[in-house]
Amino acid sequence: MSKAKLALRETAAPAIALITSISTLVCCTLPAVMITLGMGAALSSLITNVPQLIWLSAHKPLVFGGSFVLLCLAWGVRYLTRNMPCPADPAQAKLCSRLRAIGGWVLYIGVGVWAIGAFSAFVLPKLLA
Repeated sequence: MSKAKLALRETAAPAIALITSISTLVCCTLPAVMITLGMGAALSSLITNVPQLIWLSAHKPLVFGGSFVLLCLAWGVRYLTRNMPCPADPAQAKLCSRLRAIGGWVLYIGVGVWAIGAFSAFVLPKLLA
């Protein structure tokens, strides 16, 4: 198996899950933090230059639901491939085990980022109200 295929197999799902989790931060946490820190003018400028943020914020449940589904799929892929053998070549076996570890950390980071975004989008407004 080539190094590129091995890298794709071990890290693609966690990387996609991390990217979608980061979108939850951009959608909901970034505006809340900017307003809290008194950067309303900067947020206004950001929304003027990137109007897609308004759509993301208006469709919070869709953004979080989609990212949650992708996180679950990434965990499922990781679970199903946990016992897949690494290549017999020692160099590729070492790379395989390293990529599995990196993929796991990326997935944990993605879940953490998603949890921070969900807290700031759904729980924190209820606590502050």
